[in-house]
Amino acid sequence: MTKLLMVCMGNICRSPMAQAVTLHLAEVSGLARNIQVDSAGTHVGRCGMHPDPRAATALSGRGYRIGKSRSRQVTERDFERYDLVLAMDHANLNDLLRICPAEQSHKLRLLLEFAQSLDVRDIPDPYYGNVQGFERVLDLCEAAARGLVKHCQTAP
Repeated sequence: MTKLLMVCMGNICRSPMAQAVTLHLAEVSGLARNIQVDSAGTHVGRCGMHPDPRAATALSGRGYRIGKSRSRQVTERDFERYDLVLAMDHANLNDLLRICPAEQSHKLRLLLEFAQSLDVRDIPDPYYGNVQGFERVLDLCEAAARGLVKHCQTAP
């Protein structure tokens, strides 16, 4: 079982979107039993919030299920529990590096490292933007999740 943690800042936009897309692609690939995906945030304002309605709308518009995701803060225990901790951007990655025990830092990566065909590595935060920003985030999550699921298929 490969355990993945998607991490953004507030855990209401990007990371729940990446979680939903990755879970869906794992199911389509027949890996649902082999991959566990969760999400968390580095600066969660209020824990227990549902994903942003614009994220839910973008996901459902492409046939993804948002599930019962609720926002939560990354904890030190997450670095032990998950095989990969995937940041949405460099700022999130830097925040994770500050709190991650040194012996677990090899698990930290940017999600877009798995979208090798793209020349960007940061998934922009769509929170203060419009609906098109959420669609762009979803495009990036889909590209990364395809590569991530493929990676999980070949990982020992």
